[in-house]
Amino acid sequence: MRQYSLSDTFLNGVLQCIRTIHQTPAKGSRPNPAAILAEPSLSLDELKLSASLMRVNHTGEVCAQALYLGQEFATNNANLKTLFATAASEEVDHLHWCETRLNELGSHTSYLNPLWFTGSLFIGTCAGLFSNRFSLGFLAETENQVFAHLASHLEKLPPHDTKSRAIVEKMQADEAAHAATAMHHGGIELPLPIKTMMRMMAKMMTTIAAKL
Repeated sequence: MRQYSLSDTFLNGVLQCIRTIHQTPAKGSRPNPAAILAEPSLSLDELKLSASLMRVNHTGEVCAQALYLGQEFATNNANLKTLFATAASEEVDHLHWCETRLNELGSHTSYLNPLWFTGSLFIGTCAGLFSNRFSLGFLAETENQVFAHLASHLEKLPPHDTKSRAIVEKMQADEAAHAATAMHHGGIELPLPIKTMMRMMAKMMTTIAAKL
């Protein structure tokens, strides 16, 4: 298996960033769970709320792509490289679904996505360099926190915005599966201070992305 040099890692990261932020639908991607649903009638305030929440979800998927990429680069375990790459490919569907929904709502993705991607790539690489078991535990904890975050969005979304809700519900099921897979492959439970720091960083990101 090819060993990536520092320049390889940098160039691949740049290319993945471009693909993630300016991507086109991937061939063979899963159907959008909201595609068959009728567009609900939303008030201006409801449109803004749904758009804000779906923008945060889209940014979370940008971060996920970068985290998985960094973890894939950092590990020398071929099986884990495949696991991270597979999870990332499934998360690409989430990117498409969220961006499509944002377009339908007449809104935009976060202007700061390049920044979120770069920071998450660094964090994912650091987690991967620490150890494979820590990296898997980091993945699992990330997905568990995203699961809880999506649950809060289901409470906040307008009840009749069935299209946004269908996307969030499917995303939530996928995140739970990724967390379980990571622990099954040897992930460890992270210390409480690290979990707390992750929540604080996520809170900062979601607060800013909701507006920008």
